[in-house]
Amino acid sequence: MSVCLLCDQTLESSIGWQDLIGIKKTINLCNDCSKQFERADIIEEGETIDKITSLYTYNEAMREFLHQYKFLQDIALAHVFAHDLKSVLNEKEVIIVPIPMHPAKKIERTFAHVDELLKAANIPFIHLLEKVSTEVMGEKSKEERLAMKPLFKIKPGIELNNQHYILIDDIYTTGTTLNQAAALLKEAGAKKVEAVTLIRAETMNQ
Repeated sequence: MSVCLLCDQTLESSIGWQDLIGIKKTINLCNDCSKQFERADIIEEGETIDKITSLYTYNEAMREFLHQYKFLQDIALAHVFAHDLKSVLNEKEVIIVPIPMHPAKKIERTFAHVDELLKAANIPFIHLLEKVSTEVMGEKSKEERLAMKPLFKIKPGIELNNQHYILIDDIYTTGTTLNQAAALLKEAGAKKVEAVTLIRAETMNQ
């Protein structure tokens, strides 16, 4: 018997033909919790990032989810959106690159939240970038972001091939983080760089 990862309500389960051939979606949320999340399904194309896909809007339910997952360190919640991420990251011949945490921030949080989202979805990934700044983009004006020093560097000993890379982050706010990461990958030899984020948040100072 399974329970909802957010409210602990018992989930109804039944065995059908999809279970027998291994394609049935794993249900982690009850209907009441699931319907509180609002799909965004935003797809945008650009120059630095060839395409960015965001799955959900940043509403109250998602704010509470992020707080419980990232700040209360409820790592089991990494499985809540595993099916959604798996369904959008189904391309072959791509290299999945999570946006890294600064080492000091990882010690504070105790786990790398983007890595755990990918692990829960059984999506292979590789770390090509290192975070060199602990600054938070959402707290800065556009002018402050433009004046910032680089957020990332390529990990020592890493050589990029002329391949297709997909950056993964939990939330898209100003776009600065993803654009800096994409620019760095392209400068290092990436043929194509896309991005996928679980959440899209609108900001007033873009």
